[in-house]
Amino acid sequence: MPEAPEAQREDIAEFGYKQELSRRLSTVDLLIYGLVFMVPIAPWAIFGTVFNEAKGMVPLVYIIGLVAMIFTALSYAQMSRAFPIAGSVYSYVGRGLHPRLGFIAGWTILLDYLLVPTLLYVFAAESMSGIFPGVPKWIWVIIFLVINTGVNYIGISFTALVNRLFLAAEVIFIVIFVIMAILAIVHGTAGARFTTTPLFNHQYFSASLVATALSIAVLSFLGFDGIATLAEESKGGHKSAGTAMILGLIIVAIFFISQTWLAGMLVPDTTSFSDAAAGNAFFDIVRSVSTHAWQVAFLAMNALAVGIANAVAAQSATSRLLFSMSRDGQLPRFLSHINARNKVPERAILLVGGITLVLGLFFVGQLSLISSLVNFGALTAFLLLHVSVIGYFGVRRRSRNIVLHWIVPVIGFAIIGFVLWNAEPAAKIGGIAWLIIGIGVLIYYSRRGIGILPEHRAEIDADVS
Repeated sequence: MPEAPEAQREDIAEFGYKQELSRRLSTVDLLIYGLVFMVPIAPWAIFGTVFNEAKGMVPLVYIIGLVAMIFTALSYAQMSRAFPIAGSVYSYVGRGLHPRLGFIAGWTILLDYLLVPTLLYVFAAESMSGIFPGVPKWIWVIIFLVINTGVNYIGISFTALVNRLFLAAEVIFIVIFVIMAILAIVHGTAGARFTTTPLFNHQYFSASLVATALSIAVLSFLGFDGIATLAEESKGGHKSAGTAMILGLIIVAIFFISQTWLAGMLVPDTTSFSDAAAGNAFFDIVRSVSTHAWQVAFLAMNALAVGIANAVAAQSATSRLLFSMSRDGQLPRFLSHINARNKVPERAILLVGGITLVLGLFFVGQLSLISSLVNFGALTAFLLLHVSVIGYFGVRRRSRNIVLHWIVPVIGFAIIGFVLWNAEPAAKIGGIAWLIIGIGVLIYYSRRGIGILPEHRAEIDADVS
């Protein structure tokens, strides 16, 4: 049963904050937000690339990814119940371990949150260029960015409505594809036939494939953690965000696995696509079992879902993270300003829009580099998240729940650490450079004696002196 408004206000006051954001979102709204952020049709754009890396076993990649990420989702759920406030991993690590580590966690995942909208705009521009080849890609970046900034600025209720509409549209297209695929398999269209090799092919399965699958899957499932940034706008109580994160991860995995298995059965005798064909492999498959018009429709749906719906969710999460960090003085205070009418962190929203515009225009055509940097930021923050679960529940509160507060975070840490260790060199270099900048910012604010949570100020002042 949802908590009363009075109880919700007390929750925020308990952590030293005043309720400024508008509590309008139900648990279902949070779930829809998470699904939109993860994009149920995400495999369309990268199907050919993943197909080549996984030797045709694309659904297996997402199965492995679900198993890997569920440990991180469980750790998020534990911390979101203990600290139902905006800021996601920044707040959890800062309050579960130490404010300085919280800043590092927030700073590293900020790299993810700032680059995710950029990645989405570049993806969307690529799709739109397939429909309108004469229009420069940078124009699409600007169009999508202006639309999304406007949606976020209007307010969280309007954002939730846009999320619902786009999720419904994506599900409709998934149903259409499922029908197309089943009919093609039944009639053997273009060589389509039922087979389980996309799920598992012993001839090509190897440990290196699992490692590759993990790195791909981590990027695909990023977004469930964004639900935690809306905790102060939820009216569903302490468990709302955690429930939405776990359910969202499982539901979107079902979408990913079913679509890619069907797509794999439409090309049953192929284990790789040419480099030229890999980018549009899924859409070419759609055309092979239907018409060119449907191919264009799927391309347009992919561009709109990624360029608007997914990017709206990403920009919303990023602005809430900036709001939370600046509210604590860990970033410039002006970013914590809330619009009195719309109840949104308007300056943070506009700043995210401006930064994304610059990055989007700079990174057009560099999908691989952006993806690598996004992974580094998220994975580093996830490592600290797992440590915070052990530190807060296992050590500080002496929890007897060995499974959730020791075993789950240890396994989650090991999985994330493995993927991070095997990240591309360019991602490590860029990520470490970002981390060094963050440490400099942290030292600056620490020496000025600001940006410290009240309960830790005396302790940190003593350390500095």
